[in-house]
Amino acid sequence: MPYALAIFDLDGTLADSFPWFLRTINDIADRFDFRRVAAEDIEGLRHASTREILSHLEVPLWKLPAIARHARRLKAEAASEIELFAGVETMLRTLADNGVQLALVTSDSEANAREKLGDAAALFSHFDCAAALFGKPAKFRRVVKHAGVELDQAIAIGDEVRDIEAARAVGIACGAVCWGYAAPAALRALGPDHVFERMDEIVPILARTRRVG
Repeated sequence: MPYALAIFDLDGTLADSFPWFLRTINDIADRFDFRRVAAEDIEGLRHASTREILSHLEVPLWKLPAIARHARRLKAEAASEIELFAGVETMLRTLADNGVQLALVTSDSEANAREKLGDAAALFSHFDCAAALFGKPAKFRRVVKHAGVELDQAIAIGDEVRDIEAARAVGIACGAVCWGYAAPAALRALGPDHVFERMDEIVPILARTRRVG
C-alpha cells in the first residue's frame, strides 16, 4: 500500500535542535524547579521513554504546559541557532514531487516551525503544532482526516519513542530516524516499520513504497 501522507516531527527529525536543548535544559530546570540534567545522565535519558524521563527529572505533569510555553519562547529567540539537518529540503521536495502530501506535527509553535523550515515550509500541506507532550495521537488523527487518506496510507516519521507510540495508537505506520534525541537502540527496540540511519534513506523507502521510478 503506498504512503500518500508523510507526517514529520520537527525537532531532532528535520531540525538539529538537540545541541540547543542541551545548552538550555538546565536553565529551564532551574526556572521550573525540576532536576537538572548532568552530563553523565544524557545517554541514559536517550534510552528512556518520555514518562521515564519525566520521572527521572522529577517533572510533575501539571507543570508541562508552562514549561512547553517557555521553551517555545526560548526557541523563537534562538531561531538563528537551530538549522535544518543537511539534506532535509531536498528530501522533502522530492517526496512532494512524487505526490506525497507532507504534514508537520510538533510541540513547537507553527511560527517557530515555519521560521526553522524557511523555504521548505511551502512544501507542507498541513501544520498541526503546539502539541502537548502526550498529545500527538489526536493531532495525527486530525491530519490524516484533513489529508483525506486512509490510515494505512500514512506514515509518521520522528526521532523519539513517543512518536512511535503515537503512530501505533492511531494505527498508522511509523518511521524512526537515528540522528535525533532518542538513542537508535531505544527506537529499534520498539520495532518501527522503518528505521532511517541517514537522511537520504527516506526518499527511496517512501518512493519505492509508492512504486515511483
